[in-house]
Amino acid sequence: MTNFRIGFGYDVHQLREEYDFWLGGIKLDHEKGAVGHSDADVLIHVICDALLGAADLRDIGFHFSDKDPKYKGIDSKILLGEVMQLIRDKGFEVGNIDSTVCLEMPKLKPHIPAIKECLAEVMGVEKGQISVKATTTEKLGFVGREEGVSAYCVALIYKV
Repeated sequence: MTNFRIGFGYDVHQLREEYDFWLGGIKLDHEKGAVGHSDADVLIHVICDALLGAADLRDIGFHFSDKDPKYKGIDSKILLGEVMQLIRDKGFEVGNIDSTVCLEMPKLKPHIPAIKECLAEVMGVEKGQISVKATTTEKLGFVGREEGVSAYCVALIYKV
């Protein structure tokens, strides 16, 4: 096993009215929210998957099944904290996180500093180790029609 490992995460959640919209551990004010078994925080979910994949620990669904009632409505920050413990138990630490959220509305630029601050606190890393970017799909596809949100993430971890 090498000292450095890379993991990748991808996730999608449907958007609907009457749901809260959690992203990167903060609640955004928007008329639609993400639908899921947990709080449906697509950004935290992709970070979890990227970290788990890098450490060869399978994926978020393996550790936190959407069939398990104890995870119904759970705050995804709790899941991320548990993922961090799993990778640290295997002797890894986070090098950096690079993520992209695909969403038409709301615009994420004003929220990115707070998202990075929240994620860094939960993960126990410096906020400079976390990159959060946002893009649209130029009105194309389910994201462009504002039916859903997707996110991508790559994580670099290293053996300590």
